[in-house]
Amino acid sequence: MPGGIWTSQNKALPGVYIRFKTGTALGLTVGERGVVTICEPMSWGPVAQVTPVTLTTDVTPITGYDITTPQNRFLQEMFKGTNRTGAPTTILLYRPTASGSAQAAVTTGELTATAVYPGARGNDISLIITELTEPESAFTVSTVVDGAIVDQQTASQISELVANDWVTFSGTGALAATTGAALTGGADGTVESAAYSAYLSTIEPYKFDIMVYDGSDSTVQTALLSFIERVNENNGQYCQLVASGLSNPDSRYVININSPVTLSDGTELTPQQVTWWAGGASAGALYNQSLTYAQYPGAVSTVMRTTDEYVNQIQAGNFVLFAENGVVKVMQDINSMTTYTEDIGQVYSKNRVMRLCNTIANDIFQQFSESFIGVVNNNEQGGDRFPAAIVGYLQQIQDNQGIQNFTSDDVEVLAGSAIDAIVVNVAIQAVDSVEKIYMTIEVS
Repeated sequence: MPGGIWTSQNKALPGVYIRFKTGTALGLTVGERGVVTICEPMSWGPVAQVTPVTLTTDVTPITGYDITTPQNRFLQEMFKGTNRTGAPTTILLYRPTASGSAQAAVTTGELTATAVYPGARGNDISLIITELTEPESAFTVSTVVDGAIVDQQTASQISELVANDWVTFSGTGALAATTGAALTGGADGTVESAAYSAYLSTIEPYKFDIMVYDGSDSTVQTALLSFIERVNENNGQYCQLVASGLSNPDSRYVININSPVTLSDGTELTPQQVTWWAGGASAGALYNQSLTYAQYPGAVSTVMRTTDEYVNQIQAGNFVLFAENGVVKVMQDINSMTTYTEDIGQVYSKNRVMRLCNTIANDIFQQFSESFIGVVNNNEQGGDRFPAAIVGYLQQIQDNQGIQNFTSDDVEVLAGSAIDAIVVNVAIQAVDSVEKIYMTIEVS
């Protein structure tokens, strides 16, 4: 379904086109936020496909490790949320292809076991085949990962074995006992920047609120910046990129992280790795919530700066953290936009405002696409349905303190320049969180 931002009524395809303008326009039930996507090189898991992960998902067969392990640190951080906002609902996980990757395998007798996925994790798998007394000529075939049995089957012939989450079986003939046959040859390979192009093509049809990039490859950064700008401007997919070390991205669609942290267990995370938490927290925050002064759970310290340095970081559009009494907090919930125009003013540098805009735009795009495009007649009777739907929707937003001072008079529906077009003008006033308190104390 086409969509995106419009400047003139010249669109060729049916769709919902939305324009934002400072002071005059932003604009039926309020949808949910909370979807993050990340392209993460790993040692196990499906390759070149999107795998949804939630808080209740058993990630062991997906990533190769239990959720509590260091290998899944990125998922742990993404699901933390803050002390006052929720965690993301879903992570759209994508493992990129890697040149030189290989699946581990072992042959014992006539049986060959091959790791389901390429990667070094396959080298931690082994088989134990034990002969049984009953039934005669039968064997127990155990798949073992890191010393733990993850699958057991009873069979006498190789052809009777069924693939599990870890290995596939091949060969013909009878099974033979072995005390332990370790798979070898698994390799992670090298993820080239071109693999991210495949990721972007695959993820584009999905709906998500935040894209996280935890690397430093400038070629990849450029590709992601171009992608996130395009899907917002042309596709009607309103979202943000969270990354680190970007060179002056200057975009309301991009959050540029510039702080490392140390966790309570002593783990040190680089600014690139802090994107995990920042991306998850940004997705989990609602349109009426700000991350300013929100706590990073489990973080105890960060690089501290002078007041002037923090001012410079904020003015440069960097998302930075500070520590206070052993607690790490967000200095200000901003994106990287530092250049303002008459239509796109400074208010859009606040991520709370962007969450509001993205929520409204995504809701209107999706629900108008489903219920209005090609369904409602473009006449007076059909036109009356649009303001009624929008007013009711925005009143929900106002009731939840996302906007203020809104009335039905702030919605205007006009005939478009073509027979199949209408123009909807909506005026709203965004609510921001209190971030500055100026106090005068008079002592007598």
